[in-house]
Amino acid sequence: MPELSKSYEPGAIEARWAEFWVREKLFSVPTPPPGETRPVFTLLLPPPNVTGSLHMGHMFEQTQMDIMVRWHRMRGFVTLWLPGTDHAGIATQLMVERQLSKEGKKRRELGREKFIERVWEWKRQYGSAITDQMKRLGASVDWDREYFTMDENLSRAVREVFVRLYEEGLIYRGKYIVNWCPRCETAISDLEVKHEEVAGKLWEIRYPVIGTKEFITVATTRPETMLGDTAVAVNEKDERYKHLHGKKVLLPLMNREIPIITDELAQPEFGTGAVKVTPAHDPNDFAAGKRHNLPQIAVMDEHARMNQNAGPYANLDRYEARKLVLADLQEQGFLVGEKNHTLALGKCDRCGTVVEPRLSEQWFIKIKPLADRAREAVEGGEITIVPDNYRQIYLNWMTNIYDWCISRQLWWGHRIPAWSCEGCKEVIVAREAPARCGKCGGSKLEQVSDVLDTWFSSGLLPFTTLGWPEKTRDLDVFYPNMLMITGFDILFFWLARMIMFGCHFMQGHKQDAAIKRASGEGDKKDDSVPFRHVYIHALVRDADRQKMSKTKGNVVDPLDIIRRFGTDATRFTLAAMAAPGTDIAFSESRTEGYRAFANKIWNAARFMFMNVERVEPGLTPDKVQFTEQSLEDRWIHSRFRGTTLAVNSALSNYRFDHAALSIYDFFWGEFCDWYLELIKPRLASENRATAAMACANLVYLFDAALRLLHPVMPFITEEIWQAIYEGKAPQKSVALVGYPQADQKQIDLAAETEMAILQDLIVSVRNLRAELKVEPKEKVPIQLFVHEPAIRTVIEQNRNAVERLANVEAIVFVDQTPAGKGAGRSTARFDVHVIYEAKIDLTAECERLKKELEKLEKGIASGQRQLSNEQFLAKAPQSVVENLRKQQLELAILREKTEGKLKELSCV
Repeated sequence: MPELSKSYEPGAIEARWAEFWVREKLFSVPTPPPGETRPVFTLLLPPPNVTGSLHMGHMFEQTQMDIMVRWHRMRGFVTLWLPGTDHAGIATQLMVERQLSKEGKKRRELGREKFIERVWEWKRQYGSAITDQMKRLGASVDWDREYFTMDENLSRAVREVFVRLYEEGLIYRGKYIVNWCPRCETAISDLEVKHEEVAGKLWEIRYPVIGTKEFITVATTRPETMLGDTAVAVNEKDERYKHLHGKKVLLPLMNREIPIITDELAQPEFGTGAVKVTPAHDPNDFAAGKRHNLPQIAVMDEHARMNQNAGPYANLDRYEARKLVLADLQEQGFLVGEKNHTLALGKCDRCGTVVEPRLSEQWFIKIKPLADRAREAVEGGEITIVPDNYRQIYLNWMTNIYDWCISRQLWWGHRIPAWSCEGCKEVIVAREAPARCGKCGGSKLEQVSDVLDTWFSSGLLPFTTLGWPEKTRDLDVFYPNMLMITGFDILFFWLARMIMFGCHFMQGHKQDAAIKRASGEGDKKDDSVPFRHVYIHALVRDADRQKMSKTKGNVVDPLDIIRRFGTDATRFTLAAMAAPGTDIAFSESRTEGYRAFANKIWNAARFMFMNVERVEPGLTPDKVQFTEQSLEDRWIHSRFRGTTLAVNSALSNYRFDHAALSIYDFFWGEFCDWYLELIKPRLASENRATAAMACANLVYLFDAALRLLHPVMPFITEEIWQAIYEGKAPQKSVALVGYPQADQKQIDLAAETEMAILQDLIVSVRNLRAELKVEPKEKVPIQLFVHEPAIRTVIEQNRNAVERLANVEAIVFVDQTPAGKGAGRSTARFDVHVIYEAKIDLTAECERLKKELEKLEKGIASGQRQLSNEQFLAKAPQSVVENLRKQQLELAILREKTEGKLKELSCV
């Protein structure tokens, strides 16, 4: 076996293997032919924006995905992890516009065609940044299948979906109130608006009632919109205003007569009970305007500047207009008052500009028919969502969903496949550009300038990336995906829309029956759903559990963490902290600790290589079997099987934290700290057969442990595994060999119990030596009183191990609890006394014993509460109850011994 370098340097190792995996196309998946009987695991990477670079959220999500993908691949699944990037309409357009601005140019000066060329040029130059980072981090995706959401095949599928929905009457065009971003100059969806609580003002304005000396007072946070008021609403049941029903008011500043209407929009208990109605600038007012056939007067343009309908305020910015409107209202006696008011201010999620509700002609999807089926898919168990609380959140949202505005006033994106006839104004929706108008025969047709919401095309990815609308073998094999891992922040943006589109367009689809059965899915399960299971991961926060933001200056750059600690240590940190439903408080100290874990593995490998080279050169795992020669062999073999069971179970339930920590405890706590120490005498034995057998066990177990760890720490495991085989490995990579499996029947409880006795004794003696300040190299005798003959037998049979690891000169068995000079410990199985003439700090020992007694009392009290709880006894498994009773007996014994020791030392 080769000699590993003395120090573990992750940088060079990781770069080499990352390049190797891509170059060798290790994770490329050819389409299985008919007759394939292996199970299939498909996972779609949530496509990062082409504008992006890797942040901690990406790394957290991709670490979990890569663990699941590698785990399934090693378990024999045909495993496809499909990568790609999103064209990110608004974000990319903003990026290129900023680039143009630095050159003193503007988008409109360039024109649409030239601007689009410029975006493609930018994409070619910068668009691969995040995928290059993914390659460096070792994401085991199929790079041969990488897509971009503006690829021609995907664009064709987008057009097909749009046209079909239009033909089915599910896409329509109409004037509605939309969220309008004046900076991006486009409509954005409710989900793309972020609301911030800010301190604002509430102004009360009085409108004179025509033909009377009365006024009706309304309140508003946006006084500039009053210029577009077309009514004042009161509630029909509000006694205060019944005498004003049917009357009109004079709109201040504009001197326009507008009606007083009765509508549920006005609630008597809120404010004055009267509200201004501005149908062109508020969604609720728009609905009321529809009910009462009110005019829709827009007073702002697409830049949020006042237009000609605003009269003397035309051409002013909305906030400049607000100041002037308030001043004029004050001067003319219409401003009643001003109050402090906290409001949720909507801002564009991309650029941070305050959003303006605006009346605009847009394209919409009639969403309810799609949402109903998508809701049924989750309610009926066709799709499971973990953690379960997100299931209810999803169902609530799908029940109260509104029609989706899918058009955006951008140039970059999938252009809506609709053309307007110059002659008769007919709008023609078609898959390809029509030559003539079907209504009037005119040939002057102009394509609609709007593009589709980015999430429209993203929502189609589970099936369009597999060849839809063609009927492909890839669809038969890989659709539906087995799993979707994503964050809560895009649950509605993306996840819900994938479910709606998948259920609608893949209706009637049948996955290959043999593959479906092999993958563990029932024959009756519907195959139209885009994925079977959804895991919603938590957020990564800073060490103080604060949300990361550039403003706070607490953003953690994963690339910086990786440079300092290595990819494996960073991945392990994220996995070890990934409890479902709980946000991660990312800690550099934890990462440093897992970097030390990688060092521990590295040094253990060097120890193995050194011994194999000395005893049995050329020994590889495929040439050996594990032989249980001794108690430590039986124990470690059982513990490895137990760890294997725990890890497989944890990953099945998305408990990445349990999986990582189980491996950590085994590799460091059991394998390195105990087993390696226990077998050193056999490895050094002059009996070649004994040493060779110990080497064989070591190599066998190390190989299995590397395979167990590989999905979480792929780089260090690849490096050591390849070194073990010296270029003669059975596969190109450890990622392609089998994942360890185990059965509960293989657990050796007797060996684990016996080893626990030895470990307890050794640790007790080590602790006593430390308390007595015995020099490390000095051996001391111990007296031992055991409670059962079987315990003495175990210790007798392993006397050499105890004496060596506890640095004991001799073990003397006695017939009662030992006493005398030195210090002692009592456990439920034995009492041990280290014989050593040294001054004991009586005060400190008494304090320790008191704390121990207090701890025991609490444990006994807690157990008694449980055992006296009838509900607990009725529901808990019998084994749990029996273990608790046994534990109570052991605690009672320890309490008695501790009390005796306190009396012996005359502790007050």
